[in-house]
Amino acid sequence: MDTFERDLHLPVTCVDASERFLSELKGVVDPETKRKIIGREFINIFDQFAQELEKKHGKKPAFLVQGTLYPDVIESCPPPGTDRTHSHTIKSHHNVGGLPKDMKLKLIEPLKLLFKDEVCYYCLFAIFLVCNC
Repeated sequence: MDTFERDLHLPVTCVDASERFLSELKGVVDPETKRKIIGREFINIFDQFAQELEKKHGKKPAFLVQGTLYPDVIESCPPPGTDRTHSHTIKSHHNVGGLPKDMKLKLIEPLKLLFKDEVCYYCLFAIFLVCNC
């Protein structure tokens, strides 16, 4: 967290919602149900924090930026030739297709069409540019 503030001048707040997640998951054994609970709670917590930021700064956050990579998109897409709206449930924990319809924030996924090695390459290139200016 310090790196974001010190090097990038981005204020970052860590929200510890571990107790909330654990209480919601208590007694749940089905992995798919757990994934859905985690996804739902993630968005609920994010929305609550956005409201707190609005009260504090007088400006409403408009965006949720996620680090979705292309493999997440592939794993979350419906099988070709079907009328399904999402992949098999094994990858429902990816928010690519599982975000609530009433989510108040606009989703931005700047890395969505990149593989992990491409993200690493671009990051190294950006560091090189910054260090050699």
